[in-house]
Amino acid sequence: MTWIKPSFLWMMYRCGWGSKDGQETVLAVEITREGFEWALRHACLSHYARGLHENRAAWRQELKRAPTRVQWDPERDLRLRPLPYRSLQLGLSGEAARRYADEWTVTIRDVTPLAHEVHALVSGGDLDSAARLLPRESSYTGQDELIAHLRG
Repeated sequence: MTWIKPSFLWMMYRCGWGSKDGQETVLAVEITREGFEWALRHACLSHYARGLHENRAAWRQELKRAPTRVQWDPERDLRLRPLPYRSLQLGLSGEAARRYADEWTVTIRDVTPLAHEVHALVSGGDLDSAARLLPRESSYTGQDELIAHLRG
C-alpha cells in the first residue's frame, strides 16, 4: 500500500519532520487531478461506518475489491498538534498504485530541506516565518459526489 498524504503538516507529523528512522527523505509528489479523482471514485473507507455501509460484511467485501482506501486523520498545526478537522489520506494498491507510478505522477521533488527549515523555525518559536514557508494548500471543493461515499 502506497499512501498519498495531501497535507504537508500531516506528513510532517507522520515522518517527524523527516527525522524518523526510515523516513529521513520527504518527497512532494505532484499527480494529475484526473488520477486523484480516479482514486477517489474507486476508494473505500478504511474503516466501517454505520449508516454508510450496509453492514460490516459488505464493507469488508468493498475493502477487498477497492484499489484505493481513504482514512480521515486530524489535520495538524505547526507544532503538529491535532486540529478539530480532518485531512484525507489516500491509500493505493494494485491497479491504483500502478497508475500512480506510471500515469498520474507529474513531478517529484525532494522537500527534505524545507521540512528541516520549517522545523527549525518552529523549534525556535518563529511560527510566522515557518508558516510563510509552508506549501500552499487548498481544500478540495466542487466534487462532493466524488467523496460522498467516503464521509464516515
